[in-house]
Amino acid sequence: MKAPHDMPARFVATHTLLTLDARHPYAAKSLIDAQDMHRTVMSGFRGWVDDGSRDARAQMGILSTWTLDLRQARLSLVVQSRVPGDWSRIPRAALADKPETLTLDRTFGVGDTVDFRTVVNPVRSRPPGPGSPEKTRGTRIAHTRPDHVKSWFARRLQPLGEPSVASDGAIRVGADTPVDDLSVRMLPRISSPAPHKGLRIARAEIRGKLTVTDPKAFVGVLTSGLGHGRAYGCGLVLVR
Repeated sequence: MKAPHDMPARFVATHTLLTLDARHPYAAKSLIDAQDMHRTVMSGFRGWVDDGSRDARAQMGILSTWTLDLRQARLSLVVQSRVPGDWSRIPRAALADKPETLTLDRTFGVGDTVDFRTVVNPVRSRPPGPGSPEKTRGTRIAHTRPDHVKSWFARRLQPLGEPSVASDGAIRVGADTPVDDLSVRMLPRISSPAPHKGLRIARAEIRGKLTVTDPKAFVGVLTSGLGHGRAYGCGLVLVR
């Protein structure tokens, strides 16, 4: 009888590709303000949960990532969700192409290999200083070097037979790969002006190949995302 972590796991989600004209004010504002990008993504899912729900994004399984082609002035936005989106609120003039929607339904087993790409917010927590009040949160410090980002991701790899949560509490990805084979590229930080002063999100793109070692944990990361900044275009793991 197979152990629970050896059993195949099924991943089902909707992916939508939105291609926007980066010169249009609607898209340009989303590039300048991370909160506007968040609102652009969430605008496709009104009515699925109660207004003002604090965990609306998580309830609907919404994750996103985007790339910008400056030469072609194209903003490509990929949105993953558990429910279908309605993109009629985006101005037609802002769309360079019609939205494309794809239903994903795939089962993963131990030993399956996939190519992957993800944009992450690679941060570490610095403990509060001596004398800080009890239950004071540590400060998140962003990694800014590719080798440090590789180390950050390596902590989340899951060799065969290892648990899905590391000894330091890091959630593992249910897959493994040689760290030296990973490709890391630092991306520009994104931010938001007032009233969200201080919102600055470091980003890094990681590419490579993964071998599934724990299908349930792997599908969990595909579904829920990886790391912090998931409301701002980080954490979506794309595989093929």
